[in-house]
Amino acid sequence: MAELLVERFENMPPQLRVAARFVLDHPKDVALMSMREQAHQAGVSHSTMMRLARWLGLEGYEDMRSLYAKAMREPGSLSGASARLVETQLAGDGGFSTVGVVADAVAAQIASLGEYGNATQFIAAANVLAGSRKLFCLGLRSEQAVAQHFVHTLSFLGCEVRLLDASGAMGIDALRGAGAGDAVLAISLAPYSRATIEVARQAAERRVAVVAITDSSVSPLARMARESMIVTTGSQSYFRSMAPALAATEILAALIATKSGANAEGKAREVEEELAALDVYWKPPR
Repeated sequence: MAELLVERFENMPPQLRVAARFVLDHPKDVALMSMREQAHQAGVSHSTMMRLARWLGLEGYEDMRSLYAKAMREPGSLSGASARLVETQLAGDGGFSTVGVVADAVAAQIASLGEYGNATQFIAAANVLAGSRKLFCLGLRSEQAVAQHFVHTLSFLGCEVRLLDASGAMGIDALRGAGAGDAVLAISLAPYSRATIEVARQAAERRVAVVAITDSSVSPLARMARESMIVTTGSQSYFRSMAPALAATEILAALIATKSGANAEGKAREVEEELAALDVYWKPPR
């Protein structure tokens, strides 16, 4: 069902797109919540949810709920935080419940990256990145820290990764001469940075392979990417969680290290020793 939604997404009317995105991004809610509750969460009318089901060739929305409920009963078929994460915080505990709830949510989000479907996406993405002639990384605003972490991590393998950042408005210049055989890892999570999408589009037009870390299979970045890794951003507080995206870059780095065939541990040790010799790290007084 998810594959069919993605396939038909571009041809859907605007309101059906909103409903389809909710279904793609909240599979457990589709199985557990009523149609009216889902419509309210998605910000559309309940008739729009029914039209979505008929658009997919189903008789009604209950048929879609049944399909998702059946999938949910199959081990490992749907990802998400454990049920206890939706419990309300206990009052007057000095913040201990907040610590536990937020930590458990992050742990569940990261653990879901190891599920079979997600692992398959990571392996395909790593194949593209590891086999590239020149490798770039793109992430702006909140995602810039994620991009920088990926570049820093791969530097310990001796891999040169060019960061397409906004510093001095010069970041995009690094794409000069890029083309087929090159790749860019682009990170963009809703609300999507317009500059990130535009730079990724320019890279794709140059036949640079775009690999995406994003939050939906129908995000603007995913629709232009050769391979995509979908991460969640929900948190138990007011902010978006960057932890799953950061974890995704570390999984990619580990896969790239394995595929490179290099002695990753030895190379990292050499880099550490060189940085220590350059007096980069703090040393205790003698």
